[in-house]
Amino acid sequence: MAIAFTAIAIPTINFEQACISADRTLNELANNGAISFSAAAWTHNLDYTNFYKTLPLNEAYARTRKILAEPNSQFVEDGNSIRRHVLGDTNRPRLNLVVLLEESLGSEFWGCLGRKKTLTPEMDQLAAEDGMLFTNLYANGNRTVRGMEGVLSSFLSLPGDSIVKRDRSDNVETLARILKRDGYSTIFLYGGRGVFDNMKPYAMRNGYDRFIEHNPPFHTDYPKPTFTTAWGVCDEDIFNCAIEELRGLNETGKPFFATLLSVSNHKPYTYPKGRIPEEPGKKRREYAVKYSDYALGQFFKAAKKEAFWTNTIFAVIADHGARVYGNQSIPIHSYEIPLLIAGPAVIKEPSRIGQLGCSLDVGPTLLGLIGRPYESMFFGRDLLKMKPEDGRVFLNHNRDIGMLAHNRLVVLGLMQTDEFYEGDPKRIEMTPLAHPTESDLELEKDASAIYQVADDLYMHRRYRLD
Repeated sequence: MAIAFTAIAIPTINFEQACISADRTLNELANNGAISFSAAAWTHNLDYTNFYKTLPLNEAYARTRKILAEPNSQFVEDGNSIRRHVLGDTNRPRLNLVVLLEESLGSEFWGCLGRKKTLTPEMDQLAAEDGMLFTNLYANGNRTVRGMEGVLSSFLSLPGDSIVKRDRSDNVETLARILKRDGYSTIFLYGGRGVFDNMKPYAMRNGYDRFIEHNPPFHTDYPKPTFTTAWGVCDEDIFNCAIEELRGLNETGKPFFATLLSVSNHKPYTYPKGRIPEEPGKKRREYAVKYSDYALGQFFKAAKKEAFWTNTIFAVIADHGARVYGNQSIPIHSYEIPLLIAGPAVIKEPSRIGQLGCSLDVGPTLLGLIGRPYESMFFGRDLLKMKPEDGRVFLNHNRDIGMLAHNRLVVLGLMQTDEFYEGDPKRIEMTPLAHPTESDLELEKDASAIYQVADDLYMHRRYRLD
């Protein structure tokens, strides 16, 4: 009876916070404490403007538009909008796109990114022979859902939960939406349960036609999995399924966009025997990384034999780094991730790109390689068209958010706090800055502006193109 009453009553409750004044204290007094607590738990939203530094909204949008401006794009609307038209050639072929979002496969494991004893020989070889490797990229957060909102929605990681899990994400901008508007078929392949972290609802409501998952005992799209853990089927099973699905999509003659999300590089770090020399029973992360790399290598060997290899862009990107360490409020050194792009349609010879960027820039960069025009709300920019000095990184750690530019990091925290750091972010520790300069204070205003705009667009359901 109680459960039934709750189910009936919840839709009648208004979770919007009372706002009777510009004074936060008065608004808090006007709010019902129990409902405020329930609202935060139910919606996963944090009241950004009450807890973080803000600017007048018009100024916030003006600064954000300046940050996002690019020579190859034009703002479609004036004022409080970031909607823009990105130039391209309608005669360019609609190349297929496959994004392999790899669990915890941070830069620290890759020999081609500096590890002396590499754990990624397959990806090292792909980068050396057939790939475009980005060497100065950072994750926007340290959870898979943060990687999803960064790579797939090019959206900043706001305090509170990822928009993948929030209550106003039934119509937000994604790579899948952009490509679907251009006639693409779309598919998401995950090795686990789509209900986890709201992944399947986020995908299916925002541009994906199909969602492949393993959800026993109710349903599985992997009827004979090679190996499973609590997280789902092993990476081989995901990739083997993907080859079959992509082959079928290619045979329709319609361009496709596929997202593959792996699970093997996750506790308990087990995998099928006989794939790599190391025994899975030891349950070590380093071995799980080697297996993940092995599975990627097998995928690319198979893909190169398929008809779609010649007209498809492939992007391997980590959702986040493996572990967070360091004393900074946002330990940026542990956020470094790889981006490796392959496919003979766009990569004619191997290269290394040192442009500073973050997860948000992946989508615009891939769309730039496709080269067709599109409209966008994305907060990222094309790394291949960016001036070196324009590189930005947007980061989230717990309740802290930050922005890195020109070897300066500003961190915005709860209760409208701020911190400043300087130095090379590739070092384990950047140095706290006791006396910020005028340029540091401008960086703080830019950071405040762009996060405020992201919150405003999301909370008012405007991070979308109708």
